[in-house]
Amino acid sequence: MPNRSYMQRAIDLAILGKGFTAPNPLVGAVIVKNDVIIGEGWHKMIGGLHAEREAIASLNESCEGADLYVTLEPCCHFGKQPPCTQAIIDNRIKRVIIGSRDPNPLVAGNGVRMLRNAGVEVIEDFMREECDALNPIFFHYITTGMPYTALKFAETADGKIAAFTGKSKWITNEESRRHVHALRGEYSAVLAGIGTVLADDPLLNCRLENAHQPLRIVVDSHLKLPLTSKLCKTANEYRTLAVYADADESKVRALENIGVSAVRFCGEDGRVDLLALAKYLGDNSISSVLIEGGGEINEAALKSGIVNHVYAYIAPKLLGGSAAKTPVEGQGFASPNEAVKMTLKKTTVFGDDVLLEYDVRSDLYVHRDN
Repeated sequence: MPNRSYMQRAIDLAILGKGFTAPNPLVGAVIVKNDVIIGEGWHKMIGGLHAEREAIASLNESCEGADLYVTLEPCCHFGKQPPCTQAIIDNRIKRVIIGSRDPNPLVAGNGVRMLRNAGVEVIEDFMREECDALNPIFFHYITTGMPYTALKFAETADGKIAAFTGKSKWITNEESRRHVHALRGEYSAVLAGIGTVLADDPLLNCRLENAHQPLRIVVDSHLKLPLTSKLCKTANEYRTLAVYADADESKVRALENIGVSAVRFCGEDGRVDLLALAKYLGDNSISSVLIEGGGEINEAALKSGIVNHVYAYIAPKLLGGSAAKTPVEGQGFASPNEAVKMTLKKTTVFGDDVLLEYDVRSDLYVHRDN
């Protein structure tokens, strides 16, 4: 029987690649011989060795007759790296224990088939649930071509993201805010609406040491983004994209001259078409987007049907007031039966704050008029 501790080690290794492998998956691998780990590795960055080849490269002895624990089905095609299946076969590994199945059409069972045809014993779906949990972003992106998109907001216990004055610093504690920076480092892009940018003048970068820096996106229908904003002043340091619906070409050129890229996607309502933007990002290898905006951009994202996940940070505070902002603005729904349906996936406590993570169900309202 396979050993759970070896696959857990592979999972722990895979996590080390967070933020650096996109649009590739997180993968970890462990080579075991005579009940001893003799090699291990993980996919460290896009373009680098895959986990299986990293593990083989770490060996100080032959792995002939050994077991390979790997969190995802080994690839069998040439991409930025040669196929891992061939390396497994060439090194005479006897048995491969696989966690997740790879939905990539270039792999999707072909890796397993190649190994078995070469006489390698293969065990599939070992600790599959735990291994699948590594790659919701990759699975969504590789099967839809669209970025996995999450909403993040911090609110009080009575559901306010800001006071009636507009002040929002700080609703959550320092530990929660540090976790947000970790999220930024894991997502390919961070997106905010122009309202948030004008109110808070954020950097939208990740301030953790040696972290991945996401693409910063501003949804700005009429290009109100000030050239004096922090986003503009740091555009040569961090990739920045302004997305607009209608604007003077002179403003577009001014932004591009200081390093801000600009693209136009105009919807029927004269505002940025978020669905078209998501398709554009997916076509350009942006596999995940973290939306950190206010209630208006959150509502627009939900209505566009692009939201897959929600991070709701809840602080033990009460702001009160009918004029105070809420996480999702707009008219809302006429009854609870029409609400966006979600499934609770995880609960995390940060001091007195609580983070609730939800998956948005596929029957959410899409393009419904309200």
